[in-house]
Order: sequence, then C-alpha cells, then structure tokens
Amino acid sequence: MSATQAKVLADITQMIQAVLGDFVADQEITMDTTFREELGMESIDVVSLAGRLQTRYGDTVNFAHFVAKLDLETVGDLTVGHLVTHIADAVDAKAGGTVEVAAR
Repeated sequence: MSATQAKVLADITQMIQAVLGDFVADQEITMDTTFREELGMESIDVVSLAGRLQTRYGDTVNFAHFVAKLDLETVGDLTVGHLVTHIADAVDAKAGGTVEVAAR
C-alpha cells in the first residue's frame, strides 16, 4: 500500500465511522471491507459519504462519476479498497505524487 493509499484509507475510515456511527464502532475497516455487505451502507449513507468526499477532496475526486463507470454487480460488491485506490490515484495524478490533500 502506498503512502497516499494509507492516508486515504485513514480518511475514508473516519468518514465511514462518522456516517454510520455506532453501527461500525467496533468493526475494523480494511481495503477488503465491502460497503453493502459488511458495512450495511444504504443509499442515504452513500450520499452522505459522497458529500464528505467532496468536502475533503474537492474536485479531485468525483464519487458519482466513479460509481457511474461501474456495472451493477461491481457496485454491489464495491470495497473500501476500490474507493481508496480511485481516490489515491486521483490525488497522485493531481498533486504529482504527494500525500497532501485539501484541508479538512
């Protein structure tokens, strides 16, 4: 895992915990954690997460565009790692490989 991916995973974990609260309080969130099956995220939770992503990463990450490119089965099996990789790649491409992202 790259330094950018590790930073993004930590950020995403905090966002998921903020969105889902007590539902994930004791659950470890890894690159392999699924949004639907393991986290039980519903569409309203995904909208909240997308808003947090927009606030955190600005135009660097377009979650709706990312999901729109996936087929239905892939969306259903989407893991935290898929999203982390997408965000890390976008951040690296925009920042030339630095770990810094927009301030919270």
